[in-house]
Amino acid sequence: MAAMATLSQKKGAGSKDIERSQNELPALEVSVAFPQATPASIFPPMTSDYYEFDDLLSSEEKVLRKKVRQVMEKVVAPIMAEYCEKAEFPFHVMPKLAEVCCVGGTIKGYGCPGISITGSAIAMTEIARVDASCSSAILVHSSLAMLSIEPTFLISLHMYIAFYGTENQKEKYLPSLAQLNTFACWVSCEIHIILFNILLTLLMFTEEFYMFQALTEPDHGSDASSLTTTATKVNGGWILNGQKRWTGNCTFADVFIVCATNTHTNKINGFIVKKDAPGLMATKIQNKIGLRIMQNGDTLLKGVFVPEEDRLPGINSFQDVNKMLLVARLMASWQAIGISMGVFDLCHRYLNERKQFGVPLASFQITQEKMVRMLGNIQAMFLLGWRLCKLYESEKITIGQASLAKAWTTKNARETVSIGRELLGGNGLLADFLVGKAFCDLEAIFTYDGTYDITSMVTGREITGFASFKPVLLAKASRL
Repeated sequence: MAAMATLSQKKGAGSKDIERSQNELPALEVSVAFPQATPASIFPPMTSDYYEFDDLLSSEEKVLRKKVRQVMEKVVAPIMAEYCEKAEFPFHVMPKLAEVCCVGGTIKGYGCPGISITGSAIAMTEIARVDASCSSAILVHSSLAMLSIEPTFLISLHMYIAFYGTENQKEKYLPSLAQLNTFACWVSCEIHIILFNILLTLLMFTEEFYMFQALTEPDHGSDASSLTTTATKVNGGWILNGQKRWTGNCTFADVFIVCATNTHTNKINGFIVKKDAPGLMATKIQNKIGLRIMQNGDTLLKGVFVPEEDRLPGINSFQDVNKMLLVARLMASWQAIGISMGVFDLCHRYLNERKQFGVPLASFQITQEKMVRMLGNIQAMFLLGWRLCKLYESEKITIGQASLAKAWTTKNARETVSIGRELLGGNGLLADFLVGKAFCDLEAIFTYDGTYDITSMVTGREITGFASFKPVLLAKASRL
């Protein structure tokens, strides 16, 4: 009996060793495990511009589009599945994006490219076509933070500085942000997603300088005008106290754009906060399922002193913040367009390569109907986005128009990406084939910068004259 027990123990130990050794085997390369289709690390050619919208672009916009596409397909696509799995940001690719001058967008001077809003939108689309996290990071950095400093009627942290900052603040921060030598983030209110926000800045000088905006708070998402983070005037500056959530880039940002309620006027003001300010703490939010490459976090401000020179004089109410949200929603619309285009391009190649029942999946009627539905959505979304840019450039755009575009494009992009995930079957769940990752990423974009319901109500208020954000109080109780 003792001998049998010993033999049984040896067998048990041996099976555990075998199990352990099998678990430690490295995963097969995708090309080996599934040789019938090409993974997204080798990105497919553009096939989604069916109506040749490229003809609507200027020669400068076409050149920019080509440059950004090359960087994203050759530099980012080969590593995006790896960084998605690790939930880490590939900082080493940022200089490449800075080189193609897509950071700082429409801001003129201060080392920024000064391109058209259409050019900025097209660049955003090309980035999102390959990776939504990169586009969100740049959107926040470039469109929420930088614009806050230089007035250009556009969005980004660059823009926050460009839109609301003093001349000294513009000269101090914008050049480095435009080169992605400095990173920024925007700490405002909660109109930014269930897993993210957007920001990431870009580099210009030798030092690394990152920026972010802090707006969203744990208790205030769609109700972004009711911020509880406070700014109290003291001798020589301000004291900030509060908490922000979903702040993009905050774990590595050099500069924080913080929106807080002035305790004297009860109005929202904006402030530039340095990363090493005493009382400031930023931690990463773990376990996201979407925009995993994007670094979102919680930001705590406990007695943070901000000198008067770092207050953004152009932010004195929530209406001022709304100007940034207009551009944010415009650019988020183009993110959704870009994601949809990337998914279609991947599906187009996959369905021609993948065979079942002896023929390519693309040869089946039901497959073709789904592909056409995806393609039709993309053509309509692109045309709406292009028209929105033209309204912006002619200074006719309204917050209602931008909100409608954001609501409608993200809704239709959701359908488009969902069809793409379905068409790829089991491979539609793998980041290696883009679609599953894009499916989760789009959920973030559908939510941030105003949910579908909130943006619909913004447009509804504009066309009817009635605000429906709060429930109507009945004059008397219903008999029911």
